[in-house]
Amino acid sequence: MAEGYLKHFAGNKAEVYSAGIEAHGVNPRAIAIMKEDGIDISMHTSNTVDEYAHLEFDYVLTVCDNARENCPYFPARVKQLHHNFPDPARANGTDEEIMQQFRQVRNQIKEYIKWFVEDNLK
Repeated sequence: MAEGYLKHFAGNKAEVYSAGIEAHGVNPRAIAIMKEDGIDISMHTSNTVDEYAHLEFDYVLTVCDNARENCPYFPARVKQLHHNFPDPARANGTDEEIMQQFRQVRNQIKEYIKWFVEDNLK
């Protein structure tokens, strides 16, 4: 979801990569919830940080404590920002209750990414 909003809000101001500690695939509920907000992430892929080890980054954003704790070392010039969002994939309840939790997290991520782009990518 963060990748989708970064690409949406940053436009051509940034080259966006998304990766995790492990590749799990793109959650179908995340695809559906983002589509509700007009963002298509259906073609996004699930990548690991190791795939981008050869690249230099200006910013690294981590969006969960597990990623922050297990994130590889980045050179000092990289600005690292962290915000721990709840993992909606771990939500319990009816399908509608789970989707509502995805919406809540989506909206939190949207606001955070919007702030990041406005504050850092001028």
